[in-house]
Amino acid sequence: MRLPIQINEQSAEPLYHQIEVQLRALIVSGQLAEGTLLPSIRELAQTVKCSVITVKRVYNDLEAEGLLRTRQGTGTYVAQVGEQERDRHRLAAVIEALELAVVAGKRVQCTEEELETMFKEAMNKHFE
Repeated sequence: MRLPIQINEQSAEPLYHQIEVQLRALIVSGQLAEGTLLPSIRELAQTVKCSVITVKRVYNDLEAEGLLRTRQGTGTYVAQVGEQERDRHRLAAVIEALELAVVAGKRVQCTEEELETMFKEAMNKHFE
């Protein structure tokens, strides 16, 4: 199985974080169904051109969160995620993205009003 994970080499965000955020989103959005067999650690590392250690860390982190489960000898699967847990992860991902956007805005000295305007414009653009 080939996962639709995109790595941005120019990003300051660590590779493992880019992979983890995208894989978590695929799971909590339901794009990867419960029981889906994920690529082996080696396969995913080759696909996204990173180290095996990076992918192992992602799988371990998501397993610790209860989103993945590993069966010795058979592989890593998407775990059963309850609706409340799915919503919690889904909203947490959006909150994290919004907080990063606010930090980026403050870094370039945007005012609160400018950030609100940009947020409303982005909402209008994507919910028309």
